[in-house]
Amino acid sequence: MLPRARRRGLRWRREPGSATAPSRGPVALPPASADCREEAAARAPAQPRAAAVCGAPSRPPSAMAGLVVSGAQVSYISQDCEEIPEFLGRKYGHMAKRLDLSFNLLRSLEGLKTFTYLEELILDNNLLGNDLLLPRLPHLHTLTLNKNQISELESLLDHLAEVVPSLQYLSLLGNVACPNELVCKEKDEDDYQRYRYFVLHKLKNLKFLDTRQVTRKEREEALVRGAFMKVVKPKDAKASSDAASISPEMSYTPLPSGSRDLTNHRGILGKCRYIYYGKHSEGNRFIRDDQL
Repeated sequence: MLPRARRRGLRWRREPGSATAPSRGPVALPPASADCREEAAARAPAQPRAAAVCGAPSRPPSAMAGLVVSGAQVSYISQDCEEIPEFLGRKYGHMAKRLDLSFNLLRSLEGLKTFTYLEELILDNNLLGNDLLLPRLPHLHTLTLNKNQISELESLLDHLAEVVPSLQYLSLLGNVACPNELVCKEKDEDDYQRYRYFVLHKLKNLKFLDTRQVTRKEREEALVRGAFMKVVKPKDAKASSDAASISPEMSYTPLPSGSRDLTNHRGILGKCRYIYYGKHSEGNRFIRDDQL
């Protein structure tokens, strides 16, 4: 009888016609026949195929990294894309009601044609300009275009009135077309209020503009005066640039050129283009002939 410690490392094999005896080391088994190997392979469970076939995304991982889908809400933020990816419309265009494409480099919105059921569209912090074109979105009620490159207000409003008739919330903060005093120091509250009247004149169904709710007084004022709140830019760009280039020291004066020098105190004689007769003087209304 072998000790128990030695029996642990032994493998027993019963040889035909011999007594049971321990043998050291592994026992070589006869090779399986070809029929046995085929039968074993048939009984084995089917292994999963490669990841490219079984459920792997059809798009590269980098294109899907910024995609967030929650019910009918689709977000594709901070992907530096210059146009809307085709797979977004193909996969989610029929079901998306809210689409967020903020913080990209969008210059075109051509990929929105398949999003026919959109109700909210977020396009903040992109590169959209005056050539912005939206497809017809009859259900869209919310549109934000904050911090883009829009400078022509009237053309944008005419386009929105045509393609998004149900629009109720619009935000244009951070664009040149929106004279907000927090963005442009040269504008004040009066400029911004005139801008609101003009927008409400063009889009009569708006309930919110930028960060403020549209009041009843604003709507009435826009109905009466909104059409006259349009900001008109000078057509002659050269004339406006020349006027802007004049320094404060060279401001216009009707006096002859020789009298503009502050160090020159000599009297100057010359012909003037205008003759003053005094008949339009305000002081003449309070002086009688007998007091002259």
